[in-house]
Amino acid sequence: MKIAAYLVAVLALMLAACSPSVPADATLAGQKPSIYPDYDSVTIPANIAPLNFDINEPGEAYVTRLRAGDQELVVSGKTAQFDIDKWHALLDGNSHVEADVFVKRDGKWLQFSPIAFTVAEEIDPYISYRLIEPSYENFEVMRIAQRCLEDFDERDVWNNCPFSGDSAGQCVNCHSYQAYNRDGNMQMHLRVDKGGTVIYRDGKGVKVNLKTPNTISAGVYPSWHPSLPIIAYSTNDTHQHLHSADRNKVEVQDAASDLVLYDCDANTLQIIANSPTEWETFPYWNHDGTALYYASATVPAMHPDSLNVWKTEHYKDLKYNIYRRSFDARTRTFGPIDTVYYAVADSCSATFPRESPDGRYLLFTRGEYGQFHIWHHDADLWLKDLQTGELCPATALNSPDTESYHSFSSTGRWIIFSSRRDDGNYTRLYIAHFAPDGTIGKPFLLPQQTPAHNTERLLSY
Repeated sequence: MKIAAYLVAVLALMLAACSPSVPADATLAGQKPSIYPDYDSVTIPANIAPLNFDINEPGEAYVTRLRAGDQELVVSGKTAQFDIDKWHALLDGNSHVEADVFVKRDGKWLQFSPIAFTVAEEIDPYISYRLIEPSYENFEVMRIAQRCLEDFDERDVWNNCPFSGDSAGQCVNCHSYQAYNRDGNMQMHLRVDKGGTVIYRDGKGVKVNLKTPNTISAGVYPSWHPSLPIIAYSTNDTHQHLHSADRNKVEVQDAASDLVLYDCDANTLQIIANSPTEWETFPYWNHDGTALYYASATVPAMHPDSLNVWKTEHYKDLKYNIYRRSFDARTRTFGPIDTVYYAVADSCSATFPRESPDGRYLLFTRGEYGQFHIWHHDADLWLKDLQTGELCPATALNSPDTESYHSFSSTGRWIIFSSRRDDGNYTRLYIAHFAPDGTIGKPFLLPQQTPAHNTERLLSY
C-alpha cells in the first residue's frame, strides 16, 4: 500500500511538472496578440470544437490561459491547442471566455490583453460540403464530406476517387437534405460516367434519371420540401468559361433553365416554370413549404445562331431577380409570381435565396451580374426582413472578396457561408451568430485541429 501511495504521489508530481504554468512576473504588453485565425470578439456556439489558434508574435516560449467563471485551461506552445473534453467543460454553463496570451521575448514574459469569446446557444452538430479544386478541372478527386462541428471528425459521404479510372470519371455535386435531418432523406447528383440523381430515403438509396423529352436536362439545383416527399429542381443548360484577363477567372452561366417538381413516391416529374423568355434557377422552399423561392433572369429574344455570341460577349448583361410562388400541397399547384427583390432596378443580380427557419428573413447573394456568384469577387450577402420589407447588405458577413453559398442552422441562430477573404482563391467556411432581431455577430473561420490546415488544404469548400 505504501508503494502504491508513493507511485501515485510521484505520478501526480510528474503531471504537475508537465503542466504549463502561468508566468507570475509578466509585463503587460498593452495590446492584443496577433493570432490566426482571428477569434477575438466572436460569438461561438456552446458545443463548438476548440478554437485552436497560432500566435503570430515573435518569442522564445508561449503560454495561453483560458478563463471562464472559476475555471481555467492552460496550454503552452506557439500553437494553442486545447483538449476537446476540457474545452467543452470550460464552455459548459459559461457565457463569457477570455484567453490570455503570454510570450517570452528576450528572456522576459509579456502578457497581452485578453481575447474574448461570447458563448451562445448550440449549433447543429454536423455540416456537409463538397471539396473541390478551385478550377473545377480535375473532377475525379471531388468528394462530399461530413464534418462534426463538436470535434474535428471529417468523413466522406461520397468520394469520386475509387470510381474514377483511365476511361471513366464522375462529377459529384448538389447534395441536399430534407429538413436538416442528417439521418433522413438526402440526394446528390453524379455526372458523366454512370450519371444520375441518387435519392436516399428511409435507409435505402435509388438512382433516378430525371431527364425527360420535355426538360432541358436532368435535375440540377435541388430543394427538398420540408415535409413532403417532393423535390424542386432547376433544369439547366450550363456552360463554363475560363478567362485569362477578367478578374473573375471562372464563369458558370446558363443558356437556358427551367423549374420542375419531382415526386419521389410516384416517380413523376411536373413542370413548375418553363417560360422561353425567363431563365429560372436556384429553387428553395420557404420554412413551412407553402411557397417556393427562385432566381430568374429575363433574356432577350434572339435567333439560336446568335446565342453563343451573346453568351461570350454580353454575359455580364444577364441579371437575376428573386421571386416567390405560393404552393398548394393538396393540389400540387403553384400560385402567381410574387417579386421579392427586383435586383435589375439596382443594376445588379441576386441569387441563392435562403429563408430563415422562422420565416422572418431572406438571405441571398448579390453581385454585379450572373447567377453563379461563388467565383465573383464582388459578390456579397444581403438580407431582407420579410416583415418590414427592409433590404440591406449583411455587412458583418461581408469582406472585400467573395461571399456566397450560405445556410441557416435549424434554429436560425447561426449562419454558415463560404468566403474567399483569406487569399482570393479558395472558398473557406465561416460561421456567424444571427440574433432574432437580425443582428449578426462577427464571423469566425471553421475551427480546425491544426490552424495551418486552413491554408495547407488546397481545396475549396
